[in-house]
Amino acid sequence: MIEFIAENLAPIMFVSLIVFLLLGYPVAFALAANGLLFFVIGVELAPLSDSINLSWPLLNAMPERLWGVMSNDTLLAIPFFTFMGIVLERSGMAEDLLDTIGQLFGPIRGGLAYAVIFVGALLAATTGVVAASVIAMGLISLPIMLRYGYDRSIASGVIAASGTLAQIIPPSLVLIVLADQLGRSVGDMYAGALIPGLVLTGLYMGYILLMTFLKRDSMPALPLEARSLGSGVTSLAIALVVAAGFAYAAHVYLAPTHGENADILGATVGVIFIYIVALADKSLNINMMSRLAQQVIIVLIPPLALIFLVLGTIFLGIATPTEGGAMGAVGALAMAAAKGRLNMDVIRSALTSTTRLSAFVLFILIGARVFSLTFYGVNGHLWVEHLLVSLPGGETGFLIGVNLLVFFLAFFLDFFELAFIIVPLLAPAADKLGIDLIWFGVLLGINMQTSFMHPPFGFALFYLRSVAAKVPYLDKVTGKLTQPVTTGQIYWGAVPFVGIQILMVALTILFPGMVMHYKGEGSGVDPATIKIEVPGFGTGLTLPDNGGGLGLPGGLQLPAGNPLDGSGGEKPAEGGQPGTEQKPATDLSSPPSFN
Repeated sequence: MIEFIAENLAPIMFVSLIVFLLLGYPVAFALAANGLLFFVIGVELAPLSDSINLSWPLLNAMPERLWGVMSNDTLLAIPFFTFMGIVLERSGMAEDLLDTIGQLFGPIRGGLAYAVIFVGALLAATTGVVAASVIAMGLISLPIMLRYGYDRSIASGVIAASGTLAQIIPPSLVLIVLADQLGRSVGDMYAGALIPGLVLTGLYMGYILLMTFLKRDSMPALPLEARSLGSGVTSLAIALVVAAGFAYAAHVYLAPTHGENADILGATVGVIFIYIVALADKSLNINMMSRLAQQVIIVLIPPLALIFLVLGTIFLGIATPTEGGAMGAVGALAMAAAKGRLNMDVIRSALTSTTRLSAFVLFILIGARVFSLTFYGVNGHLWVEHLLVSLPGGETGFLIGVNLLVFFLAFFLDFFELAFIIVPLLAPAADKLGIDLIWFGVLLGINMQTSFMHPPFGFALFYLRSVAAKVPYLDKVTGKLTQPVTTGQIYWGAVPFVGIQILMVALTILFPGMVMHYKGEGSGVDPATIKIEVPGFGTGLTLPDNGGGLGLPGGLQLPAGNPLDGSGGEKPAEGGQPGTEQKPATDLSSPPSFN
């Protein structure tokens, strides 16, 4: 029995960890306790198995491993982006966006649902925090959607799903963690995840469009009296055309001096121009634009500018993700100050939440390091690698098995726990199969989104449940008694969006180009057509000689002739010229003598 345990310590250790987690122990402490417990067992059983490489002096490596966690510059981006997102949420940006975009899409069926998804994508690109997005939209949008007769399940599912876009659209926190665990660049991970995130947003909108035809009364348009900004889409379209014209003119003017950067600079000029015009039109009461056009431009451009400040500088190679997060935090403070909503309460709340999340991540990382020290010492990584690589179907079987495993574990673990526990075990097997780890990381990130939407343990569902009405209440605008949203309605509303997320996993596997574009176009040269010719050392090789060899003073001197013909590299004297002595050829038929 003891020999069996010694030979199978790795799977026993992994199963024990799952049991600890299912029993409800905190993840960080379950990881550390499991690692230390099996370290003691492994040291005692080491003489009985060649697969156990543990000894007490190995613990001396733990302080250095923990220092490596705390000195990781990549993980510094997590507190920066968390702070940025919470400041923006406290500054009222989500409320302004939802009100304005809701007015813009209000005249069409499902307009509020489209607005929630659109704003969810914008918040994802500025905050990167799921909890902040779901709570903000649940507080602001859900009462409005219920007021105007939206189906409760659809409304709940839209809010929860759009909040989880912060999981996959950069600057997502989970993408930072995945890049760190996979040993890849965060910038590459962001670039690879951008298109899948936008495609997933489009699939959410496509579902809403489908439901407006299948259940016409489930998402009515806003009534005319609710459109406080009135109409004015034509005015907005004209303003956008004018901005595009100025952007093109600036591009043409700047192209000779700025080259490839002229398009970005031109677009910046166009956006700044139309923003200044909208501000002047509103403040001076010129009324050149409609109220709707004014509000859309004034509300949308600051967060879009912040997105460019963060993601644009990262994608252009101007800033690292950590530097981009720092600039985003400063930009969020500036936006809150410009709205007059920056005060000590906002800063204190943001710092408290940031510290709590950063400490949570740090403790899980420390526990994961303790666990991995023991797990690698019992060759657990080799056991997992052999288990996954030997799955039937090769690479396809591996991807199906891994995605099923992550989908199942997402019922019980959140994305941080999955990233720190499961991903380090999957990465070596994926790398051995020749799978691009950036593509693999994005695929896992999309799959891990389901951890927020799984009934009954999805965290996004918990966040929405915490802010949704639990008892009947009087609506502030209509004064009518409004029925609450039940937990069952929230769960059933999430199910279709979980299906859409699974569909997105399948699309990413079928169309890897959505992620692989991060590598760029390449040179377009076929490696098979490359031919390398190395010149020989015969008389056909002519080198300039200025006395120093190869044209360099004091450099290597290659003698004329063939050094392999036994002449020692010197040309023999012709005709027995006086003053020259022909050296005998070197005998290479026997080993040299050193006597």
